[in-house]
Amino acid sequence: MRTGNEPLQARSPLKIRCGLALWGLLWAIAGTVAFVDVGRPEWAAACAALAMVAAMDLAMVIRHIHQGPHYQPGKNIPPYAPDRGHNDTFGIRNGPGRRRDSKP
Repeated sequence: MRTGNEPLQARSPLKIRCGLALWGLLWAIAGTVAFVDVGRPEWAAACAALAMVAAMDLAMVIRHIHQGPHYQPGKNIPPYAPDRGHNDTFGIRNGPGRRRDSKP
């Protein structure tokens, strides 16, 4: 949730996450091929499972990138209004044992 006090240069981490997922996918595929070549089917299956997880993560990240500002707020997207404790029903922000409506 955006609170309205983020730095002006703050950007979404989706591009770096996309790169890391792609890097992991490539290494997992390379590991699968290498372990198949040396006759280690258990390790090849583990690398193949990891490749599937990386591919699903990559697909989700690309989908979020294509969805636009909802997942990547830019300079032209206004911030959400700050919470200011209005949703604090359990008194966590106001200190232990104090309710929102109690006086200090």
